[in-house]
Order: sequence, then structure tokens, then C-alpha cells
Amino acid sequence: MKYNPDIHHRRSIRLKDYDYSQVGAYFVTICTKDKECLFGEITHGKIKTNSAGEMIQKWWIELINKFGNIELDEFIIMPNHMHGIIFVNIVGATLCGRPDLMNGQ
Repeated sequence: MKYNPDIHHRRSIRLKDYDYSQVGAYFVTICTKDKECLFGEITHGKIKTNSAGEMIQKWWIELINKFGNIELDEFIIMPNHMHGIIFVNIVGATLCGRPDLMNGQ
């Protein structure tokens, strides 16, 4: 079904007064621009990912190699969005910068 703003009304499901910067499990949804079906199609009730959908799966799994403070749980890729569960074990960012400016150089 194509996205129709007249019938699809979204409301925030964020918990009021919850500190989302703390350690915990987070359910994330990432949508394509304009709800365009870029990741595949549903065939016989199951997702059949295309190369873009396979790329999304590859980079979801790769997140644990890029960010040592997370664990990944279940995820699903749909034609125009993906859902996943991320466990954040340590909050905070590491210092990133230009290598030539590191260590006071």
C-alpha cells in the first residue's frame, strides 16, 4: 500500500520524560524518503530484498564492527523501511578528528 497522508497518521511513540541518552535496548525504524519502495518487494507474504535491501542488511550487521558499544538483536527489512533492535552498552562518543591533528600535532 502506498503511503497516503490522509489515512496514515503518525504520532510519536516516545515516552514522555524518558532519557533516551541512557544505556538500554532501543527499537529503531528507518524509512526511505517519501516512503519509496527501494529495498525490495513483498511476494507471497514475504520480503524479497533487492540489491539495495541486501546492502541495508550488510550495513546493519556491520554496525557492531563500527561501534563497539552496541549489540544487535532482531531486524527486518521491508520494501520502504527497516526495523531493528539495538542494545547500547556505553553512552558517549569517542573523539574523532583528523589524524594529522591528533596528539597535539
